[in-house]
Parts: sequence; structure tokens; C-alpha cells
Amino acid sequence: MKQLMLGNKAVARGLYEAGCCFVSSYPGTPSTEITEEAVKYDEIYCEWAPNEKVALEAVFGASLSGRRAFCAMKHVGLNVAADPLYTMSYTGVSGGIVIGVADDPGMHSSQNEQDSRHHAIASKVPMLSPSDSAEALAFTKLAFELSEQFDTPVLLQMCTRVSHSQSIVDTGSRMVPDRIPYKKNAAKYVMMPAFAKKRHPFVEQRTKDLTVWAETAPVNRVEMGGTELGIITCSTSYQYVREVFGDSVSVLKLGMVNPLPDQLIRDFAAKVKRVVVVEEMDPVIENHCKELGIDVTGKEILPMVDEFSQNLIAKALGKETEKGLSVDAEIPMRPPVMCAGCPHRGLFYTLHKNNCTVMGDIGCYTLGAAAPLSAMDMTLCMGASVSSIHGYLKAGGEENAKHTVAVIGDSTFVHSGMTGLANIAYNMSNATVIILDNSITGMTGHQQNPTTGYNIKGDPAGKIDLEALCRAMGINRVRVVDPYDLAACDQAVKEELAAEEPSVIISRRPCALLKYVKHNPPLKVNEDKCIGCKSCMRIGCPAIAIKGGKAHVDDTLCVGCGVCEQMCPVDAFEHTGKED
Repeated sequence: MKQLMLGNKAVARGLYEAGCCFVSSYPGTPSTEITEEAVKYDEIYCEWAPNEKVALEAVFGASLSGRRAFCAMKHVGLNVAADPLYTMSYTGVSGGIVIGVADDPGMHSSQNEQDSRHHAIASKVPMLSPSDSAEALAFTKLAFELSEQFDTPVLLQMCTRVSHSQSIVDTGSRMVPDRIPYKKNAAKYVMMPAFAKKRHPFVEQRTKDLTVWAETAPVNRVEMGGTELGIITCSTSYQYVREVFGDSVSVLKLGMVNPLPDQLIRDFAAKVKRVVVVEEMDPVIENHCKELGIDVTGKEILPMVDEFSQNLIAKALGKETEKGLSVDAEIPMRPPVMCAGCPHRGLFYTLHKNNCTVMGDIGCYTLGAAAPLSAMDMTLCMGASVSSIHGYLKAGGEENAKHTVAVIGDSTFVHSGMTGLANIAYNMSNATVIILDNSITGMTGHQQNPTTGYNIKGDPAGKIDLEALCRAMGINRVRVVDPYDLAACDQAVKEELAAEEPSVIISRRPCALLKYVKHNPPLKVNEDKCIGCKSCMRIGCPAIAIKGGKAHVDDTLCVGCGVCEQMCPVDAFEHTGKED
């Protein structure tokens, strides 16, 4: 049956049709919807894991039991999962293992533009790269077949434009292969040096075998057109090339991007006068072509940064582009901001007011770095805030402890903040760590996590008690504060910074966008009282604006959190009594 599907939904459909039985993932844009769609199939067990490493290790266990298994992550999540991945390349699989990794050219929701093909090359694991939803479904099914045929985990490389665009797919029925009985095999699965040394030659031979397969594989295809120009491309870049040039050029479309074929590329290059490689991010295909001795053009005319577009490719290759529409008026930028009523706003305002140095982390609270809050000094990767504050205080001296804090979300803390806190407790730095507990995984779209008490389906599940956990890890000073209460926040921050031992502040209030949260009536401004001092603008709330020199509240956005009310020196904010 033909259906219009997002690329990520098509991957989930591919999991269903391939007979996948186990899915474990950690949410990360642009990969999140794969698991959210997979859980809709009752035949597939799905879960959110605490982090990507745990997810991939769980998938390995499911494979050992003889079932097909899958995990999804974004590109930086693959860094976290790299430890098991590189050794799984040696062990191989029992049931097929497919790892979906979604790259983010243009950094729409990421801290870097990492190219995941490098992980495939370094780990010596095959990688398929679909260019639309139909291929996303087909390549997912093929990936399981390759995994079991060549005894290897297989990487499925998505990207933002393929994950979040829609195209037509043909759906099929579910076919579950027979379960592979478990057999003890220490030489294959126990990667101590004596056994691992014997598995390495297997990995090298497998790469040679996969290269031979890639030479005639249907996922790598030649589409002959004009022979003046031949373009070698992959993923979403293939779609751009076809839209720009149609059949006027010849195209070698690579669906397997590791290992790359040799003779197929040589033969294609021999049929055209000029060869250009069009690939986003790093010159992986280009470098391979040059190693084969083929004269190709690539990054000399195409950028290494940002995502491509039809116009970018057309301009780089000397083709005229259509002029787009433009607006004469100067339209101001609308930067991303914390939502009205965001529980993090009051806490960040407090940190800014106290002139704190703030070690930041990955989450929607990273927006605390933006003006006017300007309350974040660094953001590196998941969990780095807690680890970094320890090093900052140990190397910088005790005086830094009087004005430095680390902030981290509840889901991020469970993902990779706990080990950093263990280091603080064990090696005794006088650090103040603030866990921003909004009762959900916020940035990626409200997924459950081990602190919420619910699983991926919303059913009751085991729940981590953050206060008890922090105390069990050796932190004696643990306190909870409501971030809507500015006075309480200010007191907590000042007292814990002044303390002579490590401490944890849990800033706890549910995300304002959660459906079960009942908001207070919106506030309004008494213009007779308002003196236009703009104190309320210092929290960057999108519900507050200045109109005619006076503060104004948009009652369609305001959730009545009362933070602005506490800041006003003349009590100009009043309650309307109007329910949301």
C-alpha cells in the first residue's frame, strides 16, 4: 500500500517489516521519531534508555538472544555509543543489529556538524545512506539482511532533511525470521586480547567482501544522462542534484557509503568528461576517488560547512538559479527563547543577578545563554557541566567555588551527569550542581526518562529518586527549590555557594508545556502603576512586551507563573482571574 511518510516513520516501518523485535534508543533530534513511531507497533518491544551507550549494549544483548534489534540516536549520540560499537565490529552479531544515526548538517538542533561516516570507517562497519523515505524503509530491511549475512552491525545514516521530509513509500507485510538459538561461543563474543586478535582478521576480510558486494549492489546505481558532466553523490544531495540537472548529467548514486566500491567508480568516471563529487560535510567520497587516482572536483567548489541546497549546487556548478522572492522591509530576527512560564527562567535570572559563572549542558535550558538572561558560560556535551565544574574548581582555586555553579537537566543528569557527580563527591571539590528537573525530556519533545516514573508508552515504571540518589553518591547537602519562587532561588544559590562542601540544588517544576500542568490565570499590567522601568524585560519572557513605554502582557501566552510579578518594583502586575 502506498503511503506518504516521514523518513523517520519509514525507518520504523522498515523495522516492523524486517521482523525487528527489540528497540532501545535515547531521544535526539533528528532521530527521535524513529523510536516514537516504532513503539506504535505492538510486535516490537521499545524503550527509552538512559543514554546511547546503554541502548546499544542492550541491543547487543537482544541480538545474542537471537532476535533482530535496533537503536536510534543523533550523530553526537554515536560518540557516546562508540565504545560498544567498535568492539561489536569484532564480535559480530547473532540476530541482526542496525544502528540508526541521524546527522544534522546546518546544526538545526546540535552542537556540531559531525559526519558519522567517519565512525563507520573507523569502526569498519558498513553504512547505508538513504536519500528519501522509500529508501529509508528499504534500506532498513536490507541492513538487517546485510547484518546477518556478513556478521556485522550495520549503520543506517539519516540526516535532518531525509528524517523530516515526506515522500511516498510502498508498505509490505511483516516477516519475522526464525529465532537464532543461543550458543556459547567465547572466542566470538568474549573480547579479551587472545580472542580479539583472532577476530581482527575477520573484520578486515569482511570489509573486502562488503566492497565486492558494493560493486554490484542495487543501492549503488548509475543513471546515465549527458556525458559532459558526471556527478557522484549520496543521501539528500542526490535529490538536489536531480532537481537542478534532471537528465542532463550522469549520476552515480551511492546508497552504501562504507565501504565504497572501487571499480564501479572507475567505470563511471571513464564514461564522462568531468567528475564532480557532491556530498555534504566532509570529503569522504571525494578522498576515496582521489585515492583511486581519479581526477574529481569537490570541496574546491562546494563548502565543508552547513547543509546544501538546490541553488547552492547550481551556483557552484555554473548553472543559473531562479531568483527568489524578497521582502523590502527589514524584518527583525526572532531568536529561539524559553517558553512563557518555562520553569528554568527564574533560576537563570537568579544566577545572572548573582553574577555566577555557569557551566552549562545540553537541553532546552541551553537557551539560558541567550540575552537577556545571559547566564551560561560554556556548553560542551551531555554531562560536561558536572565534570567541568570539578576541573574548573580544582585548577582555578577555592575562590572560584564562591560564584560558580553547574546546571544540568534531569534527563541529561541520568544520561551522563551521575558519573561527574560521583567524581565531585569522590575527589572532593566544593562544587554546586543545580539539577533542572522539569519532569520530562524537554528539548526533544517530551519523552519519558528514568526520573519521571513512566516508560515510553506512558505506563508506570521504575522511578529514580534524585534526592536519594545524590545523597547515596556522597553529597550531604541536597535541597529542592521551586524556580517560580525567586526569593527561595536566591537564598538557595547564595547558601550553597557559601557552603564549604559540595551540594546539589534540585530546581523542580514541570515543563509548562506538559498537558497535565494546570496554569494560573494570565497576568495583566496596570498601566497607571507601570513606570516603564523595563525590569520585567530582564527575564526574556515572550509574553511580555513594551508598548507605548509601558509593559504589556499577551494573555494568549502568559501562564501566570508570577516571576515578573516578583520583579516589579511598583506592583504593576495584577491577576486577571481569567482561566487559560
